[in-house]
Amino acid sequence: MSGMDTVISGKSAEEHAENRAENREELLREFVATNFNYYSQNFAKIGAQSSFTWTFNAIAALLGPIWYGMRGIWKWALPFVILETFALIQIVRGLFGDLGASARDRISQIEATLAFRNQQLDAAIKNEADNIDVFKRAIASLEQAIVDIQQEIVVAESNALWIVLFGLVALLAIKLAEGIMANPALESRFSLWLSDRTIKAGLNPFRNAIAVIFVLTVFAVSILHFAFPGVVPYLGEFPTDANIRLTAIKFVEQLFEFVRSSGQWLFDFISYGIRVVLDGLEVLFVQTPWPVIASFIILLTWLSAGLSGAIASGFFLAYMGLFGFWEKAMTTLALLGTAACISIALGIPLGLFCARRPRFYAIIRPIMDFMQTMPSFVFMIPVIAFFSVGKPAAVITTMIFGGTPVVRLTVLGMRGVPESVREAAIAYGASKWYLLTKVDLPLAAPSILAGVNQTIMLSLAMVVVASLIGAKGLGEDVLEALQYSSVGQGILAGFAILFCAMILNRVIQGQRD
Repeated sequence: MSGMDTVISGKSAEEHAENRAENREELLREFVATNFNYYSQNFAKIGAQSSFTWTFNAIAALLGPIWYGMRGIWKWALPFVILETFALIQIVRGLFGDLGASARDRISQIEATLAFRNQQLDAAIKNEADNIDVFKRAIASLEQAIVDIQQEIVVAESNALWIVLFGLVALLAIKLAEGIMANPALESRFSLWLSDRTIKAGLNPFRNAIAVIFVLTVFAVSILHFAFPGVVPYLGEFPTDANIRLTAIKFVEQLFEFVRSSGQWLFDFISYGIRVVLDGLEVLFVQTPWPVIASFIILLTWLSAGLSGAIASGFFLAYMGLFGFWEKAMTTLALLGTAACISIALGIPLGLFCARRPRFYAIIRPIMDFMQTMPSFVFMIPVIAFFSVGKPAAVITTMIFGGTPVVRLTVLGMRGVPESVREAAIAYGASKWYLLTKVDLPLAAPSILAGVNQTIMLSLAMVVVASLIGAKGLGEDVLEALQYSSVGQGILAGFAILFCAMILNRVIQGQRD
C-alpha cells in the first residue's frame, strides 16, 4: 500500500506541476497577446538565470520607445524617447539643417552695431572730434569679429558629415540597447502582473495610439525646432496674449479687494488676538530682567537636556548678551513663540481629528502641500493685503510656512499606534477620552514632539523674511547686513538665530528618560 501511495502522490505532483505550467502558459499568452512562442522561450531563459540574460528583441529595437509605450513600460520608454530624439536631431541637422544660423544672427547684430559706429565716425570726422581713433578701433574690432564668425560658419558647415555620423552611431547604439533591454523589462512587468492585475496586459488600442502619437510628436516637434530654428516661431514661444494676463491680474485684485472690504472685521479680530498673545510674550521676554529670563532658560534646559545642554544654553545666552543681541533675540523669541504657540494649539487638535478621518485628511493634505511649497514671498502678498504690514502679518506668514509639520507628524504618530493595543484598551472598557489620553497620545508622543520641533525650527527660519514686513528682532540685523553688504553683522546675527534654534531644540527634544 505504501508503494501504491507513493506512486499516486508522485503522479499527483507531476499533474500539479503540469497544471501549473499550463496555467502559466495561458497567463503568458494573455499577457503578451502576440508572439507567444518567442516570449515563452525568452522568458524561460531569463527566469532560469539569476544574473542578467542577454536577449535581443528586433521588434523593440525597430520601434524603439513606441514598443515600450505600447507594452506600458514607460519607465524605459521616456528615457529612450529623449535619447532617440537627440540622435535624430543630430542626423537631420547634419543633413538638412543650417549649422551656421546662430552665427549668422550674431553677424546681423554686429553689422547693425557696425553701421551705427560708422555713422558716429562720419560725424566725428565732420566735426573734427578728438575721439576719431576710438571709433576707428571699435569699427576694426567689429569687422574682425565678423570675419571670425564667418570662419566659424565655415568650420561648422564642414563638420556636417561628422555630426551625421555621430547621430547615426548614437542611434544604432540606442537601438541596440532597446533591443537588449526589451525582453528583461517585459518579463519583469509580467512578474508584477501575476501579483497585481491592475497592471495592464496585452496590447491595448488606446495605449498603442498614445505611444505612437506621443513619440512621433516629440520626434517631429524637437527635430523641427532644433534642426530648423525659427521656421515655426510658436515652437520657441508659447502662443499667448498679454491681455489674458492683464485680465487675470485685474480679476485677482478685484477679488482680494472684495474679500478685504467684506471681511475686515474678521481680519481685525485675528490681528487683535495675535497682538494680545504677542504683547504678553514680549512683556515676558523683553521687559523681564535678563538674569531672570537667562536663569529660567538655563534651568529649563537642564531639566530637559541635562547638564551639558544647560551649559551650552548658558554659552549661547552669553553670546547674545555680549554682542548686543539680547533684546532683539528676546523679541525674536516672542514673535516665534506667538507663531509657534498658535500653530501648535491649532495643529495638534487638527492632526488628532484628521488621524481618524482619512477623507477629511485627504482634503486638508493638498492645502498643506500648497502652504509648504508656495514661496514665502508669494503668500506674503495676500497677508499684507488683508492684515497690512506689522507684527501680526509676520506672525501669520510664519504660521503658514511652519504650521504644517505638527499636523502631518501628529497624524503619522496617531496612525502608528498599534491597533492591538487600542483593541485591548477598548476590551477592558476604556472610554474614548481615556483611550486618547492614556493610549494614543503617549504612544504617539515622539512623533508629535518631532512635529512641534519642526514647526518651531521652520518658524525660526522665517525670521529674516518676517523682518521685511515689519517684524523686529534678529532678522532685522540680517536684512540690514544684506542691504549694506555688512558681512560681520550678518554672520554675528546669523549665529544668534542659530543659537536660539539650538536652545529651543534642546528644550523640546532633549528629554531624558
